[in-house]
Amino acid sequence: MKIDNRIISDWIRQGASVIDLGCGDGELLSILVQEKNVRAQGIEIDEQAIYECVAKGLSVLHEDFEAGLSGYPDDSFDYVVMNGSLQQVKKPDPVFREALRVGKSLIVGFPNFSHYSSRFQILLRGKVPVTPSLPYHWYDTPNLHFLSISDFADYCKLRGIRIQAFAFVGKGKRVRLLPNLFAENGLFLLSRRL
Repeated sequence: MKIDNRIISDWIRQGASVIDLGCGDGELLSILVQEKNVRAQGIEIDEQAIYECVAKGLSVLHEDFEAGLSGYPDDSFDYVVMNGSLQQVKKPDPVFREALRVGKSLIVGFPNFSHYSSRFQILLRGKVPVTPSLPYHWYDTPNLHFLSISDFADYCKLRGIRIQAFAFVGKGKRVRLLPNLFAENGLFLLSRRL
């Protein structure tokens, strides 16, 4: 199991309700259903990914979650997951507001643009970086926002979003030292401030 999926699974309690925004092929949701017995819902825009989810027995809606989650009442889910989809949304603020409205907690994972390999590619080659966590060229990337772990922590502070837990990953293991430099991905467990 990928380490980010293990970390997310560890954060989610047994039997919880989970909605995964941009669930892809349903790998994480499938793990959560099997290991945590969660009530799972996915939202995905890619039709092929939806077919893969359905083949795994998952409930997935073909929607663009950026259009809002107005069909869901407040606190509909224990957890909202956005692992690998934050950097692809056009307007993160409204998506975060909606995610924190419909979920009691929000789990966000994203590639760290300030990883040392990205910095070296920009510095030495003068080109937009292509890395394992950012595997696209500038002309074919689905990513719209290139953020660092420090950028995201600042954003949460500015917006009054509480960081309950965090984890940083690089080369298939946890990174504890200088994560903004050495982590390829950041994972955050968030909630509204009370």
